[in-house]
Amino acid sequence: MRRWGWILGAGAALCGVALAWTTVGLPSGLAGPAQAAPKASSVYEFTLTRIDGRPLPLAQFRGQVMLLVNTASHCGFTPQYEGLQKLHDRYRARGFTVIGIPSGDFMGQEFDDNRKIAEFCETKFGITFPLTEKSHVRGAKAIPFYQWARTQLGPAAEPGWNFHKLLVGRDGRLIAGFGSRTEPESAELRAAIEKALG
Repeated sequence: MRRWGWILGAGAALCGVALAWTTVGLPSGLAGPAQAAPKASSVYEFTLTRIDGRPLPLAQFRGQVMLLVNTASHCGFTPQYEGLQKLHDRYRARGFTVIGIPSGDFMGQEFDDNRKIAEFCETKFGITFPLTEKSHVRGAKAIPFYQWARTQLGPAAEPGWNFHKLLVGRDGRLIAGFGSRTEPESAELRAAIEKALG
């Protein structure tokens, strides 16, 4: 427990520094040059890769509301996993799912091994919602979904840090982005989910 507390404390301090960076922009060389984003009319045209290596076509969630979140195991915001699982459980029967997208893009705060990520999420937080393989979510190496999201929502779609949240409507289109400081069970996010669920 002491080690976990130390990790969270150090992670929170690093998050503060890095969030300050995102206000003025990342140091040169970290974001990389922009690439042409893929053309798509909805998220259903994208297939992610599950943490176990199997395909995760977003089309399988057609008609549902989704919350895609770039996650990390060693961040001050990591306890948000608990709130994300609660959201998933609370609204799942109404057609809602959370999808976690582990990433080490911010200060390398994620395990390199997908199996370790999965084990961490299951044992520490009892995560049952889908997780993808570790992925890039920002800059030139971002996976196609995040490149496309930027064309739809602009800067609001690009994660500034871990646990940035993208809300997708039942029509497969992006509704809004919520920053890392927006807690999963915040009134703001829950109201947006409720509205999307109709």
